[in-house]
Amino acid sequence: MANSVAADLVDFLNASPTAFHAVEEAKRRLKSAGYEQILEREDWKLEAGKKYYFTRNYSTIVAFAIGKKYIAGNGFQIVGAHTDSPCLKLKPVSKVSKGGYLEVGVQTYGGGLWHTWFDRDLTVAGRMIIREQKEGSESYSHKLVKIGEPIMRIPTLAIHLDREVNDGFKVNKHVHLVPVLATVIKAELNKVAAENGFVDGGITTDAKKSTGRTSSGHQKHHSVLLQLLANEVGCEPDDICDFELQACDTQPSIIAGAMKEFVFSGRLDNLCMSFCSLKALVDATSSESSLDNETGVRMVALFDHEEVGSDSAQGAGSPVMFDALSRITGTFSSDLKLVTKAIQRSFLVSADMAHALHPNYMDKHEENHQPKLHGGLVIKHNANQRYATNAVTSFIFREIAARHKLPIQDFVVRNDMPCGSTIGPILASGLGIRTVDVGAPQLSMHSIREMCAVDDVRHSYEHFKSFFEEFSYLDTKIAVDA
Repeated sequence: MANSVAADLVDFLNASPTAFHAVEEAKRRLKSAGYEQILEREDWKLEAGKKYYFTRNYSTIVAFAIGKKYIAGNGFQIVGAHTDSPCLKLKPVSKVSKGGYLEVGVQTYGGGLWHTWFDRDLTVAGRMIIREQKEGSESYSHKLVKIGEPIMRIPTLAIHLDREVNDGFKVNKHVHLVPVLATVIKAELNKVAAENGFVDGGITTDAKKSTGRTSSGHQKHHSVLLQLLANEVGCEPDDICDFELQACDTQPSIIAGAMKEFVFSGRLDNLCMSFCSLKALVDATSSESSLDNETGVRMVALFDHEEVGSDSAQGAGSPVMFDALSRITGTFSSDLKLVTKAIQRSFLVSADMAHALHPNYMDKHEENHQPKLHGGLVIKHNANQRYATNAVTSFIFREIAARHKLPIQDFVVRNDMPCGSTIGPILASGLGIRTVDVGAPQLSMHSIREMCAVDDVRHSYEHFKSFFEEFSYLDTKIAVDA
């Protein structure tokens, strides 16, 4: 069971090099499970016992299943995670030429371990806006793209030219963190070949008719990059109107280790929690009778931009969560007061990966709070509200674990170290919803290549699934503000 869930996670990771691709893969899985897409810009016609999802910016997705016994004012049981990870994003003008090389200008996104991006076989992925001609009319399409092969690299400097590098590898993010795409001379030779209708280096260079349109793309980005992108989606370089692309590692995610107990991958923070919550929702609503006795709404919300503070139209700091709760409630009643009532009956699990104890840096963990791999989900606590957990919310989540004999752990940061945060406090303070912060333990967080345990993938999935299935009943047994 553990390996099957982890193998499914690996498939999800390999299909999701960017937040856009993660949403695309989530959509595919939801559609196959009978979820119906709805659009925020249109009216919603919802029914009890049915399942729905919507996307915002194609980088945030919200999916929900309405219990057959649901009435307006009842609560929502939600698992929230995020689709983004630290990475290098291409600049609006990425064309850089230095020392006979063609390079790609990038911006750092989030708090990455940037030294891990050196000497990796990199490609690009993201989304593009493509100009199309249909029946004599011009239109524009939104397409995802990933170039499958390695096309660039950030080489380190030889130790012979920096003898002190092992005393501390310091990265100047502006100067040193620039991927090499090609050499100028090879690119020029390829350009000549293109003009003569030859193919070189895997790049299609047959001379095609000009669109007659002046494009600024070649002034902003290297022609060789634009041609590779155009080949991938089947268009002309001049038809690429704009894009959001990022560098990504070409090494696939894999189950590994001497005992096949680990997942080695990029983007585990936080696609691991996105996957586990999504799979839990799908499987908790898969049978005909899954929602027969459900009085609430089961929901997963996967947000973009957590790594940079969540302040965007599609981040957890936006109204997207409140919009979803209010529109669902409002579909079943026009009484606006019921939204406030519903929120007070709701519960949010903020799921974001946690720091496992590192065997080579054990002093970085507080002595009594040292989460271990294979030890199950970690409940995160912080007296200064960097996490939203309190005694009530941790008890509820812990009680679900006890009922299913699932392991659970606790984490508190050392008093002499700063504490990170999650979408938990943002949504708890913005909505007034009860929240617990949790996450599966991992090592190498924010590296280009992270690792977690196969068992914890299964533990997380089973814990979230049990939460969806049992929260409505368990909540009736707890009275706090009575």
